[in-house]
Amino acid sequence: MNNTFFCVIHFLVFFILSFTSVEAQQCQPSGTINGINPPNDQCNTANGAKCCQEGQSYNIYTCSPPFSGATNAILTLNSFEDNGDGGAPSECDGKYHSNQTPVVALSTGWFNNMSRCNKNIIIYGNRVSVKAMVIDECDSTMGCDKDHAYQPPCDDNIVDASEAVWTALGVPTSDWGSMQISWSDDA
Repeated sequence: MNNTFFCVIHFLVFFILSFTSVEAQQCQPSGTINGINPPNDQCNTANGAKCCQEGQSYNIYTCSPPFSGATNAILTLNSFEDNGDGGAPSECDGKYHSNQTPVVALSTGWFNNMSRCNKNIIIYGNRVSVKAMVIDECDSTMGCDKDHAYQPPCDDNIVDASEAVWTALGVPTSDWGSMQISWSDDA
């Protein structure tokens, strides 16, 4: 290999790392909340959900990373059904939704004051894509209370998805929980 090839590779790696660093810096925590221990049997840990802990401090965000054509995110698993780990009914329509329906909740900044409610997004992961409807907010500003199933606030880069989304992406159930993806608005 010649030096030109290595210079090009070095530049690309530097550019990608620089862009990722700048993007990460554009959404900083806007504060913290203190965790409380949930009342007995009030935190649903289905789908790997975590419960708030007394004395633990949790970051809150009013923003999400900048949105572009294909925005990087973390796909998480959520049940939007009654008594599921999602907590209260969906923010967009006040209803619960079947795990067999491809629906998602977006972090607060991307949810953008309900502007994406009942609109479809395209999720790219595992070398395939799936269309899902935004029905809820993955609240990055609040948590550790009954409305949020006594779970911590969401991170700023979450697409919280039903089982149907994970199935459509062809992810084996043993790998469900958290996965790097990208997403875009459905044109």
